[in-house]
Amino acid sequence: MPKIVDPEARRRAVADAVFRVARRDGLENASLRNVAQEAGLAVGSVRHYFADHSDLMLFAMRELARRVESRVRGHAERLLATPPAPERATLVEELLAEFLPLDQDRHDEAVLWLAFGTAARVRPELRPSADRLHTGMRELIERVLREGRSAGGFPEDLDVPTETLRTLALIDGLTLTAVLHPDRVPVGDMRRVLRLHLRSLRGDDD
Repeated sequence: MPKIVDPEARRRAVADAVFRVARRDGLENASLRNVAQEAGLAVGSVRHYFADHSDLMLFAMRELARRVESRVRGHAERLLATPPAPERATLVEELLAEFLPLDQDRHDEAVLWLAFGTAARVRPELRPSADRLHTGMRELIERVLREGRSAGGFPEDLDVPTETLRTLALIDGLTLTAVLHPDRVPVGDMRRVLRLHLRSLRGDDD
């Protein structure tokens, strides 16, 4: 009997090959030929699942976003289902920490997002996906701060739009520095900076 191939599973396997090539050699080297070789496939087999290189890059970008969003969604659901209580502060920190490169998997994701984000600056077909991810992250942070304020976890006069931007800039800055200069920003320091930032938002003095 002929081997039955799950098209979606094969497309995700090819996306994994894109990620490996991009992390190791840079996204600019993730050509159809190099990705096919990495995936152990013929170029024609890759073309069977993707119309062209842009189609492959778009799918890989969306697949990366899907994995990040799936992980973050679990934290968001737990947080939003928790009534006002001291443990909400911990849940907020855990949710936002998912965007930081605190372990190898998240570091790899950060490397890839920076690569795709940089490519989107000069490749219009990638721009909408990059914008959606950034907008989704910003909207999530804003919702966490706004609902935290309503629940009493943050001061009533918290300027949510401004603090959303400040929180987003903090996460982006830590991520960029950790990717480009990993020895300068240990995991413990990233956690400590995030924790201190959230304490400042709550108005904690300790």
